[in-house]
Amino acid sequence: MPTLKDTPFSILDLAPVRDTGGAAEALRSSLELAQLAEGLGFQRFWVAEHHNMDGIASSATAVLIGYLAAGTHSIRLGSGGVMLPNHAPLVIAEQFGTLASLYPGRIELGLGRAPGADQFTARALRRDRLGSAHEFPADIEELEVLLGPRRKGQGVVATPGAGTNVPIWLLGSSLFSAQLAAAKGLPYAFASHFAPRFMHEAIAIYREQFRPSAELEKPYVMLGVPLMAAPTDEEAEFLATTVYQRVLALLRGESLVLRPPVRDMEALWRAPEKEAVKSFLELAMIGGPETIRTGLERLLANTQADELIFTCDLYEQAHRLRAFEILAGLKAS
Repeated sequence: MPTLKDTPFSILDLAPVRDTGGAAEALRSSLELAQLAEGLGFQRFWVAEHHNMDGIASSATAVLIGYLAAGTHSIRLGSGGVMLPNHAPLVIAEQFGTLASLYPGRIELGLGRAPGADQFTARALRRDRLGSAHEFPADIEELEVLLGPRRKGQGVVATPGAGTNVPIWLLGSSLFSAQLAAAKGLPYAFASHFAPRFMHEAIAIYREQFRPSAELEKPYVMLGVPLMAAPTDEEAEFLATTVYQRVLALLRGESLVLRPPVRDMEALWRAPEKEAVKSFLELAMIGGPETIRTGLERLLANTQADELIFTCDLYEQAHRLRAFEILAGLKAS
């Protein structure tokens, strides 16, 4: 059975924007968190592509990865993920080929098939290819060719990109992504940090249907986990209200900027909304060190996950940094 000590920990950051801040502050905070993660020995640091969301500053994912890479030395950096239907595979191959050429051995490419935006924004992103999520498997194959060794007679070559063999991960919250990752023999990251409903079924399908590939000999599962850690359970529950408000705003279609924690959520949500937020955050680890330890040990026992990747959208940057220090401390104790 996997243990906390032996399980790699990673971070997924959305460069959250605070109600009193802006994108510049959010991006600087993302770098500060990446630097801390590197010092604490985290496995990788990923950023996610989202669009038309005022509380998320990681929309230009490849650009942000370049900024993070320039400010760190060794931690693996990647996308969690790039929403491939929004882009031509050649553009992604060139972007990540450039990153891999500048920072060899450190760049990874996590791919998702959702647009990471509403319908109107998706239209603005890819006016010429509406509905291209259906072409996701073909786009992945094209991208693999563009990042692989140049072939004789190959008409379109990514420069930079060709021969970089940037590691590809498949991301998803559905059974489709699990089946595709298994068929292609790629590592699989399940979005249980916001969509835990199909987690167990997706993991089972991926492992049962996995076909070894040149990239991966056996299945490798990484699970997303929301983290709200503090020195005590009481403080963690208080700080978690920032995340509750953010998810509530998402459900209502309101601004996603981070808001300060509140003493009582009952005045802010209705009973069905409370239930929906709690369902969204079903896998959230909220509490002091021992509560977090118990929750993570239970999660590993129930899923046999190979790696955990954590999100943390606490309001104060100091509290975000402290949460990951607490998490890292669980490995040493």
